[in-house]
Amino acid sequence: MKVTIVGCSGSYPGPDSPASCYLLEAEGFKMLLDLGSGALGALQRHTSLYDVDAICLSHLHADHCIDMCAYHVARTYGPQAPYPALPVYAPADAPTRLGDAYGMPDEPAMEFAFDFAALSPGTFEVGPFTVTAGLVNHPVEAYGFRVSHGGRSVAYSGDTGESDELVRLATGVDLFLCEASFVERPGLPADLHLTGRQAAQHAAKAGAGRLVLTHLVPWNDQATVLEEAAGGGYGGPIELARSGAVYELT
Repeated sequence: MKVTIVGCSGSYPGPDSPASCYLLEAEGFKMLLDLGSGALGALQRHTSLYDVDAICLSHLHADHCIDMCAYHVARTYGPQAPYPALPVYAPADAPTRLGDAYGMPDEPAMEFAFDFAALSPGTFEVGPFTVTAGLVNHPVEAYGFRVSHGGRSVAYSGDTGESDELVRLATGVDLFLCEASFVERPGLPADLHLTGRQAAQHAAKAGAGRLVLTHLVPWNDQATVLEEAAGGGYGGPIELARSGAVYELT
């Protein structure tokens, strides 16, 4: 399984990265986890827009899904349109929410380009991948994912506060893409985001093989995020996510 970080910026695109988007590949099948602000452009460095086979959306905040609107344009009006409707696994109100964001009621609806399936907690197959979705702690319906193939696995937190479910999803994974949006200070809100230290604590409890800190908010000092993670009791390798980074899980 090959994992490419397309975008890892939190809340909005940063100077060096779009918002959340991850490309997973195995057996010629290509699946996206999230398609946030600015990600559609950077995605084209790694694959044709018409070679993506499926998408999983963790939740419907714009920094995780808004480029679905631009992707709808590409798939509806591209040079060989109409393209087959692309499978999209997302919270149930994704078609309505994304259609409202697109805001073009006289044009083909989002369902013209995408075949939406409502997410719920559990395990399902997407091409060669086994995907497990679990509800995590965020102000809206939000999922973390575990994706497995060929004896290897990756976990993706989406956006979450502290979460026992996230530990379960990440147990024994080879690669843990875990959000670290907050730097530590008094009065941080609960059930919203993690600090680097909390991300490392989750990785330690899960026994994850490698921790990659992601959803990195541009206004934070990322060196501080990494330093705080180093104090979280996790003994494996820790690094900051970087747009364009590739991980080969073999």
